[in-house]
Amino acid sequence: MQLIIHTRDTAPADSRPLLDGIVEDVGVLPNLVASIAVSPALLTGFDGLRRAVATGTLEPIHRETAGLATGVAVDNAYGVAFHSTVLARHGMAEDELKRMRAGEEPADEPTAAVYALARQLALHRGKDADAAINRATAAGFSTVQILEVAGETAFASLVGLIDNLADRVTLDDFLLPRAWTATT
Repeated sequence: MQLIIHTRDTAPADSRPLLDGIVEDVGVLPNLVASIAVSPALLTGFDGLRRAVATGTLEPIHRETAGLATGVAVDNAYGVAFHSTVLARHGMAEDELKRMRAGEEPADEPTAAVYALARQLALHRGKDADAAINRATAAGFSTVQILEVAGETAFASLVGLIDNLADRVTLDDFLLPRAWTATT
């Protein structure tokens, strides 16, 4: 499916206020967002879920780890590049990023528990998740935070769906250093 990467000027009028809000929040108009601007309904849902997961109680490093784990699990090149970039900005060590991008858990147990939970949720849609939930609980995560991991997993899965429908959305320049394929 070919998706056009819109600008604010080429996007439908109903998408423009949403695009403005995203640019205000993120500092740029990401290509993935610009590629779904053609559908104001989808863009509204995307932006609502994006905003919702950002307001939770998860530490940003754990939220981004859930996004990265989901991206790897669903073969989402755009999402892996995005979450890797953000995690690096939050101070995640390069060796840990390399491990997670390869589908391996990070060394830190709370972060590893989030990674394992998000991966489980992405791959199995919440079925047979007891072990991952118990691990997250043992690592100190509350029911609310486990549900927030599920929310980030859902959001990252949507990004993966779009990226895969488009046979890969062109990465933005700021994501190119963190480009990813399932073999990197």
